[in-house]
Amino acid sequence: MSNEPTIFEQAGGAPAFRRLVEAFYARVEQDPLLRPLFPADLGPGKEYQYLFLMQYFGGPTTYSEMRGHPRLRMRHAPFPIGPAERDAWLAHMLAAIDEAGIGEPARSAMRRYFEMAAPAMMNRPDSPRAAVRAEG
Repeated sequence: MSNEPTIFEQAGGAPAFRRLVEAFYARVEQDPLLRPLFPADLGPGKEYQYLFLMQYFGGPTTYSEMRGHPRLRMRHAPFPIGPAERDAWLAHMLAAIDEAGIGEPARSAMRRYFEMAAPAMMNRPDSPRAAVRAEG
């Protein structure tokens, strides 16, 4: 067993992850491309993302206890995620890391994860809404 602190601990624990999720969702609320992909009530999604991220980075396992395996690709499959959505999501998440005040080394580890995870959620080579937006 390692005495090395987890990324969860390095980031500042639950309060840091709460700040991260709040900063991310504040950006999503203002984004005309991403906002339609989210339900009217953002509360449950915020809570699930908060619990998932804490667990993924070494914190409490509440997410899996409540919802089972994350199955991220399956959970995102109903939504059109192409390059435009991926890029917008990633930009908001990376900005939220900075806004939440997450320092090194957790900052770099989290950025690497999100940079890897964002393309994995894509399910369309391009989204129809992005094409319409570009034409308009």
